[in-house]
Amino acid sequence: DFGQPDLVVPSTPIDVPASGLDMWHRPFVPVGNTEERCIKALQVKPQGSAKAVVHHANSTFRLLQEDGSFNQAGRATEYAMGKLGEIIPDGVCRVLPADAYIRWSIHMYPGGLGATAANDVIEGNVVDLGIWLHPADYEYEYKQDLASYRIREGELVMAPHGTAMTQGFHSFDHPVRIDSFQPHGHLRLRSASLEIFYPETGQTEIISMVSNWSATWHQSHIFEDDVAPLVPTGAVLIMKQWFDNTSANPNNPDPDQWVDYGQRTADEMSHFWMAVSHLDEEGYEKIVEEREAAEEEQRIAVS
Repeated sequence: DFGQPDLVVPSTPIDVPASGLDMWHRPFVPVGNTEERCIKALQVKPQGSAKAVVHHANSTFRLLQEDGSFNQAGRATEYAMGKLGEIIPDGVCRVLPADAYIRWSIHMYPGGLGATAANDVIEGNVVDLGIWLHPADYEYEYKQDLASYRIREGELVMAPHGTAMTQGFHSFDHPVRIDSFQPHGHLRLRSASLEIFYPETGQTEIISMVSNWSATWHQSHIFEDDVAPLVPTGAVLIMKQWFDNTSANPNNPDPDQWVDYGQRTADEMSHFWMAVSHLDEEGYEKIVEEREAAEEEQRIAVS
């Protein structure tokens, strides 16, 4: 329990009707900090019954320029229906820049979605971003970022009563640690997996699998420090998602519809959000050695 957040950054209010087309709201709001700090945790919470109509709420840090424009300065966090929040592991830093603004990108679905549906006008809909900070003298070795990793292979077009599968690949020119991952999809997504392919051995390791997907339960799956997947330089992340536009999918509102990629709730999307700590070779080897030593101690203790 981290207690109350050090900073709370609300979006500007907007009225959401009881029915109608998808809506987007993209205000800029000052964070209120004057110095650069490292973030300990973040949580996005739509106020009151607004949680029924907020499909997602993404937030990026922006810096105000002399000419009145804004430069992007990293991602703060991401929220989709049901998400609880993010915790950044000790020893790494997700940076909050000094004098930052939050640029909100909020997608709303009038009438609500799922069991929490309000089916009413939401007046003054506001989304809050809570930020917990490390002390100003916090020491860290590596930086962490949150990014959206696109899944581009496979055609995300579903005929009525059809299915689809997509996959994506990503590698880094340096070693990394995957601190958390969160699949993103809409009403036809059923399951998703994260794998690592090691070119040197030809082996593939399944890191995590999400099944029985629900669009009202987007969770950031946070790995414990001692088991967070380590990805050596050149290894390949394999991201897969499976979609079901048939009547067998309990989340499917209308299996008679064609479904394509798009931003609306009725469309589909296919990507992963992942929080990644960017290591160097020395740091990677150090973590590997520490884990091997811990495993050896455990073997001795139970033998």
